[in-house]
Amino acid sequence: MYDFITIGSGVSSIFMAYAMRNSGRSVLILEKGKPLEARSCPLDRGESCDCEACDKFFGFAGLGKSEGKFNYTSDFGGELEHKLGKKRLHELMREVDDILCSYGGDAVDMYSTVNPQLARKAEQSGLKLLSTEVRHLGSTLSSAIFQRIYEEIVASDSIQLQFQVDVQTIQKDADGFFTVHTSQGSVRARQIAIATGRSGTDWLNRQAAELGVRQGKTRLDLGFRVEMKEQQLRAILQNTFETKLSYADENTVSTTYCMNPRGSIIRKYQEGLVMPDGQNFRERQDGTTANLNFTLFTPAYFSTLEEANQLARQVIGGINRGGERIVVQRLEDLRRGRPTTTEQLTGNRIQPTLHADAGYLPEEIPAPYIPILLRFLERLEHFLEEPLDEDTLLYGMDGKFYAPVLETDERFQTAVPGFYLIGDCSGVTHSLSQAAACGLYLGKLLSSDSERT
Repeated sequence: MYDFITIGSGVSSIFMAYAMRNSGRSVLILEKGKPLEARSCPLDRGESCDCEACDKFFGFAGLGKSEGKFNYTSDFGGELEHKLGKKRLHELMREVDDILCSYGGDAVDMYSTVNPQLARKAEQSGLKLLSTEVRHLGSTLSSAIFQRIYEEIVASDSIQLQFQVDVQTIQKDADGFFTVHTSQGSVRARQIAIATGRSGTDWLNRQAAELGVRQGKTRLDLGFRVEMKEQQLRAILQNTFETKLSYADENTVSTTYCMNPRGSIIRKYQEGLVMPDGQNFRERQDGTTANLNFTLFTPAYFSTLEEANQLARQVIGGINRGGERIVVQRLEDLRRGRPTTTEQLTGNRIQPTLHADAGYLPEEIPAPYIPILLRFLERLEHFLEEPLDEDTLLYGMDGKFYAPVLETDERFQTAVPGFYLIGDCSGVTHSLSQAAACGLYLGKLLSSDSERT
């Protein structure tokens, strides 16, 4: 019998365990994937992935192992501010950053995207400049930091971790305790938290429904990865490193995401789909590029997760054609209503950093995504006070997936007493920093509860 069981060992779970390591409560963390040092997906070596639980997404630190980008803001999405209040959320984010720095995160400087002059200029151009403070660790440093935190957590007598455990079902017993049935037997606890991230959504929905937890709407973002001349944004990046812009179009707000000056574009494998993703220049083995890339995401909301997944499969899966196909088109060709050819890409002044099929985006992507992209780019040109290079490249199509919103109170407890949801699987947090803050908050509460009892 444990006091607490957590399913999943992503960022939210790690920070919760960190807060509880000296609480005296017995905590068991069950993880489907592997320890951090054993996570080595063949995709990172250019090979095919046939992992039962892909090392890129499952395992200790979850997606925190990837680019390690901690945006300390509530302006980039997520509903955590509504749960905790702006002041409390920012206090928790500062504490998250202090913890990361204590394990080596201060090896990279925090930078700020705050710029009042640029904000005014963006507003005059029909855009909104979103601001944040950022600690961009990169995958190598991020992995090293989480390994050090792991060693601290497992050194505690209170916390145990078990890897490569397939959690099958959860039931609440007549005595109010929980029994967790796994591939390695059954365990019991007084309380339980689910911290499976977006990857465990389907399983979580089944468990939540059986336990009586109600499911809300599901969000799906689809967008284009834009690759342009880095120098065209240099003037507005020189003091911020990254500029995040939003564009309100009728009933939706589209937002830029993951801006990579001097970076490149790589393939991202998620949800059984292949998408264009940005790679920071620090992660490149062969130096920097003359390009800059970012994605413009447009959100849509669905009554069920299946409806959201169906659209993603229809659009991105349709582009993939059962393989790893991604389509790219020159901006001038899109504006003139003509396909881009392979020959044009060969002589393009902006050389693509990702091998993709030249094509015609309107034949691949439904409305309203392309009109929104074109209107956003027009406003970006007004912001820059110059036209975008006609050789700017547009890749289709990137996706950002979210778990359905599941109802929880201000302590992240569901309608089932003792049953908690934290991190991105709750549908409340949409970033590493918010997931970490969420876990840290609950860990503090539970530790405080144990002290009172």
